[in-house]
Amino acid sequence: MAQHISRKELKTDEIRETLAHGADAVLSHKQLTVYILLAALLVAIGIFGWQTYTERQTVKATAAYDDAMKSFQARIRTAGEPAQPGETTYIDDKNKYSDAAQKFAAVNAKYAHTRPGQLAAYYGALSDEKLGKNDEAKKWLQGLSESGVEDFAALARFELAQLNDRMGQGDEAVKLYQQLIAKPVVLVPKPVVMLALAEHYGAKNPAEATKLYTQIKSDYPDTPIADQAMQEMNLLPGKS
Repeated sequence: MAQHISRKELKTDEIRETLAHGADAVLSHKQLTVYILLAALLVAIGIFGWQTYTERQTVKATAAYDDAMKSFQARIRTAGEPAQPGETTYIDDKNKYSDAAQKFAAVNAKYAHTRPGQLAAYYGALSDEKLGKNDEAKKWLQGLSESGVEDFAALARFELAQLNDRMGQGDEAVKLYQQLIAKPVVLVPKPVVMLALAEHYGAKNPAEATKLYTQIKSDYPDTPIADQAMQEMNLLPGKS
């Protein structure tokens, strides 16, 4: 015969079950909190580690970039002229810019995600231009112009436009100049691009060049670039 269970005993069992479930819930919440805190800690450690790694890479990239710049900016001396202690010198431009180009390429290859590494691509292009390697220079500049670093990208586009001009690719140059005028950045100010575009038009379209020079004078009065614009405008065909 089944034992009779009083209401009091049933109530007691309910309370015990409720307390047990509550304890399980609290324990579960504690475990979840521990997991969340642990995950947050791991993320923080990862971020700190990445920042530390990035800073170290930037320091190394800066040192390598500075060494490459020593070659790019080195003095050309005569064959019998001694160099100063610790001074980087060359006896001709070809060796100077060849060394610089190789060093900048190495910096970019190893530290492409740092600012010195990205700037190395720009100076690598300039070095190749000095060597007459325009196709190689264009590859550098086009790659940098498509990067996500807007200032460096604009700087590369401006140099690429000038290189296109020198290579007789005027239409490509004009497109780049117009893009830069529409969206100027600190490293490539609007009046500088306008001046370059006016110089592009100078010989073949003096009327368009005059329009740009006049706009520079109007938009940037009493500035050195306005004075330069007026001087160049006075040298246009048909001016006297």
